[in-house]
Amino acid sequence: MSLQVNIEKNFKGFSLKTAFESTTSATGILGASGSGKSMTLRCVAGIETPDKGKIVINGRTVFDSEKKINLKPQERRIGYLFQNYALFPTMTVKDNIFCGYRGEKSQKEEKVRDYLKRYQLDGLENRYPAQLSGGQQQRVALARMMIGEPEAILLDEPFSALDGYLKDVLQKDMQEFLKQYQGDMLMVTHSRDEAFRFCNELMLLKEGKTLIFGNTRDLFEQPQLLEASRLTGCKNSSRIERMGDHEVFALDWGVSLHTAQKVESDMTHVAIRGHWIRPAQEAGRNCVAFEAAEYVETTFEHQYLVRNPGMEEEAALWWMRPKENFRDPHEKNLPPYLYLPPEHLMLLK
Repeated sequence: MSLQVNIEKNFKGFSLKTAFESTTSATGILGASGSGKSMTLRCVAGIETPDKGKIVINGRTVFDSEKKINLKPQERRIGYLFQNYALFPTMTVKDNIFCGYRGEKSQKEEKVRDYLKRYQLDGLENRYPAQLSGGQQQRVALARMMIGEPEAILLDEPFSALDGYLKDVLQKDMQEFLKQYQGDMLMVTHSRDEAFRFCNELMLLKEGKTLIFGNTRDLFEQPQLLEASRLTGCKNSSRIERMGDHEVFALDWGVSLHTAQKVESDMTHVAIRGHWIRPAQEAGRNCVAFEAAEYVETTFEHQYLVRNPGMEEEAALWWMRPKENFRDPHEKNLPPYLYLPPEHLMLLK
């Protein structure tokens, strides 16, 4: 995929100003609700028109405010999967799929039969959306999108309205679908897990502005910016004082830390994901005393909010500890110290 986006749009007192260039087949936009993710997607699709800027898809300019180019949505050869699937409630499954067809009328019936079979919708063609399960509705929306044979598809938080088991099943189905799809995908999501699972490249968006863009795994390992670390789910950060090329003093945690990453002069914070913190039996380099101020139980792990006298008043460390089983007592075998591995410390601006 070659996607270049550099646009500005103002609406309802909100200003969107985003820019990125993607060259991979699966790209994501991650941000909180209201950050402008869906508006960016709608501008790429041609549903909304930016105030200024340029959008180029696979070398073809579909929008350019200076050159007065603004191709209609149907001319952009893009498929769009809406957040709630946007099926027409008074149309049958068959008629909903018909709506996405753009080829010769003589082949319409045959194509629809093919897509009914391809998306396991045989026998459901005369049902209405309200008579379908969540998974069936998603397959109808995919069939309607794909029958138009788009060269790129846009996914607008396709799992946000789902819970638990159904979400897991549909995410697995979506992964299989994307493996078979020969085109390119741009997904918006507020879920770090979905971004990590589906996207090779990632743009982080905050309050309508691009924070950073890059390889997804690289951004999770070293997000570079404090705000980027928070958007990717990191709960632990501290202001720092630089002590050397690989040494900082974490002001909020009250501990000296050795880092694998070189400490540059413009770095202001250190962070670590709670899952990478390890228990330790003795005090030593990169260790903090363990005192659990709060505890939260989740399905598969214990979560401890650590505060001790060496920390600043509002400072804390979240430690995520896997459970051995569902009855595993959280107070069992608690360590006297926690170890913050140098290779997992993230230095941030």
